Amino acid sequence: MKLNRTQFIFLFLIPILAIIVSFSICAYGLIRQEAMTKGTLYPHVLIDSLPVAYKTKDSVLGMYAEKEKKIQKSIIYISYKNTVIATYSAELLDLHTNIDEIYERAYYVGRSSHAPSRYYQKVAALLGLEVFPFTTQIQYNKAYVADALSQFEDSYNVPAKNALFKFENNKVTTFQKEEKGNKLLADLFLKDIEQSVRSLKYRQQNIVVTLREVPVEPDITLAKANHFGIEELIGEGVSNYTHSIPTRIHNVILAAAKFNGVMMQKNKVFSFGDAIGDISANTGYQPAYIIKEGKTVLGDGGGVCQVSTTFFRAALNAGLPIIEQHAHAYRVSYYENDSKPGLDATIFSPTVDLKVENDTPTDILIQTIVDEDKMLLYFKLYGKKDGRNIEMSTPVLFDVASPPLPVYQDDPTLKRGVVKQVDFAAWGGKAKFDYKVTKNNEVLFEKNFYSVYKPWAAVFLVGTQD
Repeated sequence: MKLNRTQFIFLFLIPILAIIVSFSICAYGLIRQEAMTKGTLYPHVLIDSLPVAYKTKDSVLGMYAEKEKKIQKSIIYISYKNTVIATYSAELLDLHTNIDEIYERAYYVGRSSHAPSRYYQKVAALLGLEVFPFTTQIQYNKAYVADALSQFEDSYNVPAKNALFKFENNKVTTFQKEEKGNKLLADLFLKDIEQSVRSLKYRQQNIVVTLREVPVEPDITLAKANHFGIEELIGEGVSNYTHSIPTRIHNVILAAAKFNGVMMQKNKVFSFGDAIGDISANTGYQPAYIIKEGKTVLGDGGGVCQVSTTFFRAALNAGLPIIEQHAHAYRVSYYENDSKPGLDATIFSPTVDLKVENDTPTDILIQTIVDEDKMLLYFKLYGKKDGRNIEMSTPVLFDVASPPLPVYQDDPTLKRGVVKQVDFAAWGGKAKFDYKVTKNNEVLFEKNFYSVYKPWAAVFLVGTQD
């Protein structure tokens, strides 16, 4: 059938009218949706994957109110070497989500000052051609954390110490063993804080952030600081002189100082008596009680045997050959403050000495330390280890004998009628221990130490001075 002109025009206009109507309907819908976005977010805007189309700022903030409450309960602990050194509340660090900022950015969708971007975003959002996602984060006061880190660095950063070694007039006058320092890993700490804070977005929790550190090596080691081959600590001895009278303490400190910086020459026998020299008032010693001819009497240098005993223990622990050693006549309480009987060494110049051989690869430097607060005396021996192994049995006490009756001795320095106890009863006995030094499974030397202690009576001084 042949269409007339009117029919042809009508059929031609139908699609055009349909398009116009559809466009009008779409435009009306867009205009209506556009009207709905007044003061709200555009459709297809997401915050933390949640649809927030047509929501006002108050509505969105309300969605995050509960999360904010949970964040405000969080506590961050700072730990260093397994100890909590700081505690920060959410309020102190100003912990919060940046939802205000994110909302403002989301609200900017379809409202750009750049016309092409603005029209594209409007159409894409209204027609669902594109999704506009935004993500919140937990924020905090980074300046406060930086200040706290600075304080931690002031407290816990320790610079390395270089070794010092100065030899003058046959004695080491300046000595310092090198010491490693440590430095906090500041960048790692800030990174850990950042990650820990971000984790609060997913669950409320208390967080522990650990301060970590790295060692700082010194530039100059002991091996580089001297030409004697001295590199390390090879042995140490300690003794406790608690209950000593003031003059005895004075003598202990004075005698110990005479050995500080002294060198034991390689392949030589070192004499304690030669090294300490004259023990008298002329060299600064004060009267303190000593054992002389079977009696406890005041004598210059009482307490020097505390020093020889400590040196003896250091030599044993360093694995050195003991050429000469003598135990005291009776068990002296000072030497059993921190040790079993048998580890003491008396000297009485010039007949009774303590002699030790230095058979190590290098000279040995003696360093003494007196801890006056704890009443401890240390002898530290520095040299070079050569792989020797020290075996020393625990001293055994046997044939124990009870003390005799008290002894009373006249003392013209005390007023008549004054009685002063200067010695306490001591049980007698015998002590022994075995000492063996090996190297590469070969015995270098061995020795059995045997001490005989007489039973000792309590001694009282009786004043005879008018």
